Amino acid sequence: QVQLVTSGGGLVQAGGSLRLSCAASGGTLGGGRIGWFRQAAGKEREAVACINGPSRSGSPKYADSVKDRFTMSRDNAKNTVYLQMNNLRPEDTAVYYCAVDQIFYTCGDMSSMTVLSGTWGQGTQVTVSS
Repeated sequence: QVQLVTSGGGLVQAGGSLRLSCAASGGTLGGGRIGWFRQAAGKEREAVACINGPSRSGSPKYADSVKDRFTMSRDNAKNTVYLQMNNLRPEDTAVYYCAVDQIFYTCGDMSSMTVLSGTWGQGTQVTVSS
């Protein structure tokens, strides 16, 4: 069974950058859409970025809170997706998760984006100090 291994989190000062990776282990990323999510302490999980499955066209989508600062990309040869995070803010502090959807191929409205049937990574902590 495919597992997702998330890495790249850490402690960074406001204005800094991090790049998160989500690598498929034991298989491929598959054909479904892939999302990056985050959950801050005491808050609900939110979707921050989503990329369509490889058979679908279209650019990645982003939550308004990270637009123009975060960039999601996919390397099919490495079975890995990335989240480049620039100009980080303290409010970006959260555990970040990736998830591959087994049902849907296209990203929809980011405000309601989730993965109900799929594979989740273990999460990586991102802490941004002011």
